[in-house]
Amino acid sequence: MNLRKYGLIGKSLSHSFSKEYFNNKFLSEGISNCEYDNYELQDHTEIETFLNQTNGIGFNVTIPYKEQVISFLDDLDIATKEINSVNTIKIYPDGKSKGFNTDYLGFTDSLQSWDLQNIQEALVFGSGGSSKAIQYSLKQLDIPFLVVSRTKIKNGILYKELDKEIIKERQLLINCTPLGTYPNTDEMIPIPYELIDSRHFVFDLVYNPSRSKLLKLASIQGAKIKNGLDMLRKQAEESWKIWQDDTI
Repeated sequence: MNLRKYGLIGKSLSHSFSKEYFNNKFLSEGISNCEYDNYELQDHTEIETFLNQTNGIGFNVTIPYKEQVISFLDDLDIATKEINSVNTIKIYPDGKSKGFNTDYLGFTDSLQSWDLQNIQEALVFGSGGSSKAIQYSLKQLDIPFLVVSRTKIKNGILYKELDKEIIKERQLLINCTPLGTYPNTDEMIPIPYELIDSRHFVFDLVYNPSRSKLLKLASIQGAKIKNGLDMLRKQAEESWKIWQDDTI
């Protein structure tokens, strides 16, 4: 029986979730012909060579290559073309590669644990690949949003432009940056935390630690909080569905 190889493409993967998750899945579900490994690439210029030489059939993609990987793929699915960020790659028997995004599916599903009727608008912190998936999800949910980032983007604002009214008017706050991730747990997005209160829902895509400094402060202020672990599990399962579906 041929070994079916999967893996995670990224830069710093020593504390990644995916390898342990999938190998535990294979063990617990009795899937004996599969393995999942980490593939650390030090620069995006290594992506093309890796994809050309790999004998793997499915990969997840994480920071910082979710956008950079696109130019090395043969095709993208419809939603991913709009998102312009890839976190899942499928390699076909003929060697062709196709990019998908399951981050938005994981986020959408994870967000359902909250009463969305209490959420009229959102603030999205960060404008990278993960943020693009979250923005797509919010569009699908008909939740208007404003992106806040370090550099000026179209229809977005800078962190220094945040004020009381902007935060007061938007109940859902979403951190799409890696700030606060282990081992740099003291890092935080530069926002006026004192303006967060019990009306707010704070979602941090960071999952290690389980309570980032952002979530701890938001909880103290009375906000409802959620980390990215549930989203991560759900997007991983959506990736698995894609890899196993011969009709895609």
